[in-house]
Amino acid sequence: MINPTAASLLGFLANSRELTGWELVSQIEATVGNFWNVTRSQVYRELNTLAEMGLVEAGDPGRRSRRPYRITDTGREAFRVWINHEPGPDLFRIPLLLTVFFRDRVEPDKLARYLATHRLAHQRQLEQYQALETDLAAVPGGPLDALRLGIAHERAFLDWIVELEKG
Repeated sequence: MINPTAASLLGFLANSRELTGWELVSQIEATVGNFWNVTRSQVYRELNTLAEMGLVEAGDPGRRSRRPYRITDTGREAFRVWINHEPGPDLFRIPLLLTVFFRDRVEPDKLARYLATHRLAHQRQLEQYQALETDLAAVPGGPLDALRLGIAHERAFLDWIVELEKG
């Protein structure tokens, strides 16, 4: 079975005629990048592996040596099988949570600064999500549902930070 990162690339390719690695990274960053972290090096490594497995076909390099990839029928089937399996447990990696957990070892003024910085960043992210929600409202479905979880997450995170700042 393919790994989740490879599967996500197949999913993006299944929705397009063909994409370069650079275009895949751009699409990931613009859509699922806030909750599914994929590096450029992972994308290119996975594309090579998927090509070796016959799940994608690499085209001839174009501008700036960018090579387009397209999903094969075998790749479509592999994605269909993968996406229909139970997703498994959620994994959260929140560096601020570790800082808060061990806050008895953090200088109080630094903790206050970290909380304020993260509060502002999450407020900006919430505003961006809310603006995007308006754009996606006309197209209900998976992307809108995923976005609404992002909005709920940002609201909850902001509430948590505000409570911490109150002391």
